[in-house]
Amino acid sequence: MPGFVTDKVALVTGGGSGIGRATALTFAREGARVVVSDVVAEAGRETVRLIAEAGDEARFVAADVSRAAEVEALVAGCVEAYGRLDCAHNNAGIEGPGAQTVDYDEAAWERVIAINLTGVWLCMKYEIPAMLKHGGGAIVNTSSAAGLLGFRGGSAYVASKHGVLGLTKTAALEYAKAGLRVNAVCPGAIDTPMMGRITGHKPQRAERMAASEPVGRMGNPQEIAEAVVWLCSDAASFVTGHAMSVDGGLVVQ
Repeated sequence: MPGFVTDKVALVTGGGSGIGRATALTFAREGARVVVSDVVAEAGRETVRLIAEAGDEARFVAADVSRAAEVEALVAGCVEAYGRLDCAHNNAGIEGPGAQTVDYDEAAWERVIAINLTGVWLCMKYEIPAMLKHGGGAIVNTSSAAGLLGFRGGSAYVASKHGVLGLTKTAALEYAKAGLRVNAVCPGAIDTPMMGRITGHKPQRAERMAASEPVGRMGNPQEIAEAVVWLCSDAASFVTGHAMSVDGGLVVQ
C-alpha cells in the first residue's frame, strides 16, 4: 500500500537523534528516499543504518546548518543523488545554556541563534529554489512550544523559536502560489536527548516536566514525526503557514 510520501525525496536536518531520527525513519516508512544530515556524523550514519535495516533507502550528508556553504552543498547533494528535493524537515537545533536575560553569555546567544534561527533560514534559502525547479514541495520547520510562549531562563532559545515561526509564516506567503507549502511544528516536552540534557538526566526534574503537560506525560519523538510527515504529504495540501502545536495541551493551559 502506498505511503504518505511515496516516491518523494526528503531531507531531514538534525537527523541523528530524537525528533530528527524519528522523522527520517517515518519518511522512509511512508515511501520517501531520505537524506539524513547531522553535525555528528556517527549519529547520522546510525539513522541511515536503521532505515536500511528496514529495507528503505537513505544516505547521510554531514552539515553544520549555521554555515551557508555546508547547507548549499547539502541541498546540492540531495539533488545530485536523487534528482530532486520534495520535502524538508529543518529540525537541527540546540537548547543553549539556561540563564536570566541580563546574565546570558553573548557567545552562547550567538551560537543558539546561528543554529536554531539562521540555520533554518539558510536551509530554506537553498531548499526553496531546488523545490521550485520541480513545481514546489513542502517544508516543515521545528519550532517549539517556546515559539509560542515565554520560558524563564531561556531567552536565546525562546527568541530563536519565535523567529522560526516568523520565517515560516513569511515564506509560506511568499511561495504559496508557486506550489510550495511551509509549516512548523511546535513540540512540547518530548523525551529526547535534548530533554535529558535540560533535566540533567535527573528523574525528579523529568517528572516535573511531565507534570507540566496536561496529558500527564512527555511526548515521544514519533508523535512529532507523524505530524511532520503528514504536513509534508498531499493530505495536508491546503495547510501552509501553520504553527502546529504537538504538545499534550501545554500551550492552551
